[in-house]
Amino acid sequence: MRVHSFPPMIRDGATALVLGSMPGEASLAANQYYGNPRNHLWRVLYGLYGREPDEPYADRLAFAASRGIAMWDVIASCERAGSLDANIRDEVPNDLPGLIAEHPGIRCLAFNGAKSHDTFMKYFKHHPAFAEAAKLKLPSTSPIPTRTMRTTADRIEAWRALLPYLA
Repeated sequence: MRVHSFPPMIRDGATALVLGSMPGEASLAANQYYGNPRNHLWRVLYGLYGREPDEPYADRLAFAASRGIAMWDVIASCERAGSLDANIRDEVPNDLPGLIAEHPGIRCLAFNGAKSHDTFMKYFKHHPAFAEAAKLKLPSTSPIPTRTMRTTADRIEAWRALLPYLA
């Protein structure tokens, strides 16, 4: 089954672009970035500021934007059964160079997990549009625990590397 990413969530003044790979089934069904309630992303972003996430999705987007955070996915479309990144096949990248050209204030690309980072490197490693941007390969906020990332607190600590790039 071919799946498609969302349009970018970006406002003028954005300084950091959080890049996922491709939204999972729960996010696609909810039509929301990180719409799986078990995903750690919203708890991580709010946790960087010692807060609990707002319930309404529009408020979460506004919170992210107020901190200079934009969101998109490296992959525009792909074949994938289920939600696992390991199942992604035949990916087509999003126009990340075009987005950066429209929003030159982006100083940091924050990769939400290895798949987003590796896919970016496959298509854009030497692209001049990204020469000046910091590139942070951060642990995935997926609900699947890893050996080193078991809790939201673990992820918040790792994602603190993003703070210098936020508004």
